[in-house]
Amino acid sequence: MPKSTDHIVAACLEVEQPLGTFYVAVLEAVDAVFISKADIRRIEDDDIGRAVGIQRRVNPKRVQEIRAYVRTLDASFPTSIILSVGSSHVRMDKTRNELRIARLEDIAEVIDGQHRLKGLEGFDGTFQVTVTIFVDMDVQDKAMVFSTINLAQTKVNKSLVYDLYEFAKSRSPQKTCHDIAKLMNYEAGSPFFHSIKILGTASEEGLETITQSGFVEPILDMITRDALADRDRIQRREELERAAGREAKRLIFRNFFIDQNDGHIAKVIWNFFSAVERRWNDAWTTVERGNVINRSTGYRALARFMRDAYVHLGVEIPKTSDFLGLLDGIPLSDEDFTPDKFKPGSSGESELRRQLLSGADIPEYSR
Repeated sequence: MPKSTDHIVAACLEVEQPLGTFYVAVLEAVDAVFISKADIRRIEDDDIGRAVGIQRRVNPKRVQEIRAYVRTLDASFPTSIILSVGSSHVRMDKTRNELRIARLEDIAEVIDGQHRLKGLEGFDGTFQVTVTIFVDMDVQDKAMVFSTINLAQTKVNKSLVYDLYEFAKSRSPQKTCHDIAKLMNYEAGSPFFHSIKILGTASEEGLETITQSGFVEPILDMITRDALADRDRIQRREELERAAGREAKRLIFRNFFIDQNDGHIAKVIWNFFSAVERRWNDAWTTVERGNVINRSTGYRALARFMRDAYVHLGVEIPKTSDFLGLLDGIPLSDEDFTPDKFKPGSSGESELRRQLLSGADIPEYSR
């Protein structure tokens, strides 16, 4: 690490807005991490217990996700990290459009982007970030900028995220699951025909009972333990590790995916849910509320049971009749799939799966 008396010299632009003047610069990630600190919201240990600081606490899971993401082949942070620096540590050279920042630890307070910076800690390689720098910003303005940015953010619809994989040129677990969801929704004769909310929104007819992301995620869980890492390995033309032994009972579709047999994955799903449709046709085809079998709770339980049933049958592509042979022994009627019996959420999902396994008299092969 260079001596603390050195300076970081960064190309930058001066920006004037109603709040005041600030600078947009390009820094090496290692420099941005070194000079930055987050002022976490906390109670000061004094007589009146004042609340100070503007930042939320760091989410370790989010940091871990970002740390994995920045090491992928197509990692990108196009939006600025926002910092506040005291005037004694920064000087603008307007003739050269350069910002000189003292290379001192913790001189820049993070207003927005602390998780990105935490995720970049220890990164070994070239990664530049755009940084918006305010000089001598008072605490009121820091708080207003932070709250405005975070209150204005709209969480991205997860179904839209999966749908955008349609534009991807390279293979990935996410793209395969997206393609299967579209096939199931639009192919006549499919047990999910016009039942999936593509982009997460229902049509005017309102026949859809499950979102695209709701359909995709249990299937993705049968292909990979780390979809982001697999996608990155494919882009780097590296081989994926095949599933074997106990892992093959959890990732039942992984080897199909590696062998580019996505049609086999779709066929197994099609055959299993066609058996469900035949076994509980009234419940499966109704769109009325008060029925859980074709909604998130029921679908997730059935998908997990499908994995156990697939392992139990032990054939590459079981027929609908093979799955139906297991379902026929389950003592559940169409009228049983209610929220009272199977509560929405993980508890109802687990209970339904337990009753499916018990009724079919097969073990739980995967967790």
